[in-house]
Amino acid sequence: MSEVLLARPRPRADHRSILASIVLAVLLIFFVAPLLYLVSVSLMGRNETGQGVLVPAVPQWSNWAEVLTQSDLLHAIANSLVAAIGGAVLTLAIALPGAWAIVRFRTGGATLAGTLMSPWLLPPIVAVVPLFTLLRVLGLNNTLLGLTLVYALVNAPVAIWLLEGFLRKLPTEIEEAARIDGAGSFRILISIVAPLVAPALAAIGIIVGVLNYNEFLLATFLTQSPDAQTLPVVLSLFYGERTPHMGKIAAASVIGVIPVFTAAVFFQRWLVGGLTAGSVR
Repeated sequence: MSEVLLARPRPRADHRSILASIVLAVLLIFFVAPLLYLVSVSLMGRNETGQGVLVPAVPQWSNWAEVLTQSDLLHAIANSLVAAIGGAVLTLAIALPGAWAIVRFRTGGATLAGTLMSPWLLPPIVAVVPLFTLLRVLGLNNTLLGLTLVYALVNAPVAIWLLEGFLRKLPTEIEEAARIDGAGSFRILISIVAPLVAPALAAIGIIVGVLNYNEFLLATFLTQSPDAQTLPVVLSLFYGERTPHMGKIAAASVIGVIPVFTAAVFFQRWLVGGLTAGSVR
């Protein structure tokens, strides 16, 4: 008895997956095309940038070489990284106990979190003069340490506000059991609460670090010497020339984007995991 093998019908393409692929491709082009054009501009001569040229006829690699060797760009990137990472770590050190006190002990009542957020929603320019005066009194004006402390304090309200939602999802029974065993508040916070919200801390730290790295206004007013100036400030100085060289500005911008792009790719898993963490395992 011979077996008859019937060919399985070919499954029809899922229209939703095709539509999703098209949308993804459009979004990818939308976000990648400006970056690719920025790289192209970084290889153009001074006259090509104003002629609407998409691709340079002869790549001007000297733009990159001059930016790296004849400017303070690398030092400014290092300053930005120090201020961004240091400010983010200090922000988390302030925000974790602050948010935990609001959630568990109802410190300040139900309106404290909103009160802390209200100054953060104001234009940063209103805080420049008070911060400048405070840093001058402390002897930290025009220093990278002073700028790092300012970043830590400025972003603490938004970090507390974000952490508050994660901490409210933690069951109180775990903390109560530790307190019965004799653990104090500090030990509970460090040994129990912090590990449970570690994904949220990582995500918030990345967000705050990116905000610090890209911040321009406070860095402009609070740092005047090249030893303390950050990347956005140094990039703005490229426009100080009478006829700015857009190729060099683009080259400096691409180099400045590399650390943020690398961090986004490397910490993507922690960022997504922290933002989507909604339960305790």
